[in-house]
Amino acid sequence: MEKIIFATGNQGKMREIRSILSDINVEVLSMAEAGIEAEIEENGTSFEENALMKARAIAARLSDQDVVVLADDSGLEVDYLNKEPGIYSARYMGEDTSYEIKNKNIIDRLKGVPKEKRSARFVCAIAAVFANGEDCVVRETIEGYIGFEPAGENGFGYDPIFYVDQYDCSTAQLSMEIKNQLSHRGKALRAMREKLAHR
Repeated sequence: MEKIIFATGNQGKMREIRSILSDINVEVLSMAEAGIEAEIEENGTSFEENALMKARAIAARLSDQDVVVLADDSGLEVDYLNKEPGIYSARYMGEDTSYEIKNKNIIDRLKGVPKEKRSARFVCAIAAVFANGEDCVVRETIEGYIGFEPAGENGFGYDPIFYVDQYDCSTAQLSMEIKNQLSHRGKALRAMREKLAHR
């Protein structure tokens, strides 16, 4: 395995990925850095299906035999809102809608709802497609709750409204180091790193 191509263009996500995979001594490239342009329709019914769909679509475009393609699908599940936005987290309220608006909408919909009913989790599924066509998927979560107001500048997406009891703050208020230890993506990447290490 000479390099890993991660099927994302999200720079915030790439920073987390590179930080967590830094010790496996393999070049980690985003799709753009690998010169791949692709619009992949995510029409699966689960995070796992969508992650595999993305990884397979990118792997099918590669001729290099020593590349592993990774793709994730992640999102926020809010129990009080019947696990919305779920697999539609990125497209919630429209793909071009800012997270500031999305976050405000979720907080507004929970107006008057007490903390104990604001339970939520971030979910991350990561799929790997290997050069021989084999694949595997891991899934991890972080449990928390939706805060009463956004806070923090360190995260992206729904981080400012997702709070963890352990630190009594939002995931956007955590340092990158602590966030990577706790987060759904951090856990999933470490689980995937174990699988890569044993191939």
